[in-house]
Amino acid sequence: MRSSHITFLHQIPVPIDFAFQAMAEQSDRAPARWRRPFLRWLDAVEAGWAVPLLIACFVAVWTLYLAIAYAGGGLHPDTLEAWTLGRNFAFGYHKHPPLMGWVAASWTSVFPLSDWSLQLMSMANAGLALFCVDLVARQFVTGHKRILVLLLLMLTPAYQFHAQRFNANSVLLAVWPLATYCFLRAFETRTALWALAAGCTTALAMVGKYYSIFLVASFAFAALAHPARRAYFSSASPWISAVTGLAVLSPHIYWLATTGASTFTYAMAHANGNAASSLIEVKNFVLGLTAAMGVSAVLWVLIAGTRLKQFPADFAAMSPGLRLLFYVAIGTIVLPVLTSVAMGTDLPSLWALQGLFLFVVLIVCGARYPIERFYTVNVTVIVIGVALAAVLVAAPIHAVYRNNHGYEEGRNFYEQAANELTRQWRELTGEPLSAVSGDDSLAFATAFYSPDHPRYARPFEYQYKWGLPRKTTLDRGWAALCFHGQDHCGRWMESVSGRAGHFVRREFTVQATLWGRPGVMRDVVVLMVPPRDSGAAPESAADEFGASRRPAP
Repeated sequence: MRSSHITFLHQIPVPIDFAFQAMAEQSDRAPARWRRPFLRWLDAVEAGWAVPLLIACFVAVWTLYLAIAYAGGGLHPDTLEAWTLGRNFAFGYHKHPPLMGWVAASWTSVFPLSDWSLQLMSMANAGLALFCVDLVARQFVTGHKRILVLLLLMLTPAYQFHAQRFNANSVLLAVWPLATYCFLRAFETRTALWALAAGCTTALAMVGKYYSIFLVASFAFAALAHPARRAYFSSASPWISAVTGLAVLSPHIYWLATTGASTFTYAMAHANGNAASSLIEVKNFVLGLTAAMGVSAVLWVLIAGTRLKQFPADFAAMSPGLRLLFYVAIGTIVLPVLTSVAMGTDLPSLWALQGLFLFVVLIVCGARYPIERFYTVNVTVIVIGVALAAVLVAAPIHAVYRNNHGYEEGRNFYEQAANELTRQWRELTGEPLSAVSGDDSLAFATAFYSPDHPRYARPFEYQYKWGLPRKTTLDRGWAALCFHGQDHCGRWMESVSGRAGHFVRREFTVQATLWGRPGVMRDVVVLMVPPRDSGAAPESAADEFGASRRPAP
């Protein structure tokens, strides 16, 4: 990386580089009038309000982006799944550890069930992540360099587009930097309080996603590689952290032991490759992370200029805390790569986006030369420009395009399908809809968007096996949805029909709308099994076998 940066820098004429440097120094001495509000803001970093203001504006603007860009479509299925899981509190769930469900359930216990609410939750999680990154950065730098770390991260896709898809990956955006901060403090101070905090936060990372084992292992690797390892391991700090972490994890470990450890089974389903496929995964992993950092890396090259030549000296003079962070960063990349090669596992780069902050902190805080505020103001303007372009240009274009072309997962139709199924169910039975199944995205959406908020009634262990519902479930009343043309879902419906005995099967058409403009259309097939004691009966043979079709109102 260093040699490529220097090669790039040598292509820049030296007078131009010096001209930029002189311009930066002159601007800091006598700034233009339009820069002065930004400079007053940067002056307030250590006063305590500049960073919160930046993060609050970031959350507000990108929440607005999500509201506009997805105005004609529902929430992402991953977000709906997180909310569905959280409705039933447990110390574990079939597919993923429980943190994402806990967060979604806690949020919706305060905020309403609506698209804007969970979009705000996703971006608030990203904002919390940036705040936790600042906790790490302030250990090494002061003033506007702290802001520069956050600005460069805001130019990666991790804190907007990755964050909006709230799931087991994005929930780690905040947990990883928080755990890293606590580990740094525990290693430096070796006090019981910080050791307890490190144990709790690493356990929290593990109940977010098991991929966090690479962060925990990187902490151990960093502690062993650091010159101060003897002082750390001869203290009580690492042992307090280990015992605390296991204690906090113990309810989840007990859940695993008593339920068959299905989350491990699901995780190991990704270990089905060979040496050749693993090397391809590793290549794509590295390229994906490099691409995610591309814009920030180019800006840093322009900021540093010829001072990039000082990189070897800066690296050699790295402070003990930054050296510890360097070892953690290396571990979070090398350990997944080695595991993928050894076990043949999948390795998407999005699994590691929550660790990008480590490298930005290292690069910015490791530079021992001062960075002129001229550059920080310029990057701030770029970040503002990108955000405004996203909200005012990209978001409306995206919304219009999706209204006309739709989403692969059918997000345009979630709310309409949920409301039409609810209407037809109440018309048939006279009772609220209590249980829903079928295509997962439609079932999650119906549970969320239906005014009855039925329970997702398909056991997660059968998510990919299309198991039949229990007879007691059918007797209490049950409905399912599939999009027309989903053959696997349609065949499953036929199997359920044979088991249910009495049922009503219908098909209706739903249409996307955006700001009053009609959009793409799609057919939905529903199977309704009325409660056994409701007295409802199939309306006709045509209803039973899906011959009827009418558009949703």
